[in-house]
Amino acid sequence: MKNSIAIVTGASAGIGAATAIRLAKDFSGVVLVARREEELKVTAEAVKAGGAEPLVIPADLRQVEAADVVIGKTIEKFGRIDAVINIAGAVPQIHLFEMTDEQWNDGAEMKLHGARRLTIKAWPYLKETKGSVILTSGNSAEDPKPGFAAVATINAAIVALAKAFAEQGILDGVQVNSVLPGPVMSNRRIGFLKKWSASNHMTMEEAKTKFLVEAHIERYGEPQEIAELMAFIVSPAAKWMTGTAVRMDGGEVKGI
Repeated sequence: MKNSIAIVTGASAGIGAATAIRLAKDFSGVVLVARREEELKVTAEAVKAGGAEPLVIPADLRQVEAADVVIGKTIEKFGRIDAVINIAGAVPQIHLFEMTDEQWNDGAEMKLHGARRLTIKAWPYLKETKGSVILTSGNSAEDPKPGFAAVATINAAIVALAKAFAEQGILDGVQVNSVLPGPVMSNRRIGFLKKWSASNHMTMEEAKTKFLVEAHIERYGEPQEIAELMAFIVSPAAKWMTGTAVRMDGGEVKGI
């Protein structure tokens, strides 16, 4: 896979940065997309050290024109696209009865529609390379609760969208799957725990422990663990896997 190019969104931090760095082992070029350019540059250095050529593209995927910019610059630089890993998108974790329409729409624009537009724009090039797509959802898609209604709803929509893309991909030779991470210790998780600890009048350490107890899991996941899963899914070893929603959450979701 060394003569191949991957696009990773949300590559400035957390799972996105970890995935971009991990893919540097397998791809000759890794395109890094996120809103925060300075943090992307840090990821780019790690990608370069890992053996791949980075391309930094600061972009807000909520903007309709962003997908054209990302694909255009990628083709101009590398001439091909072999994988698109959609990770960007933070949906507000606000109670169902408190979220505004603006907050609902903003979350959907980034995580759902941003990924949809980028995948569609990349599709002709992915057909040429028989490439791969991952849409990142989350385990709340399978276990929705009132306090995470928007996250769960948008994540469930992403799983459905990935399945629809996968059906078209069977005809076009493009592999598409979705990944559903659980509670990974990223900046986003830390932000959630800070808010949760303050509202429950406890320290961060107490909040971390309480969440694990209530979720009935042993520990939090690490971004690098999800990155290894992403790397496997877009590898030749997983090429027959398509239309699949892969959950990795330490056993937080108890249903089947």
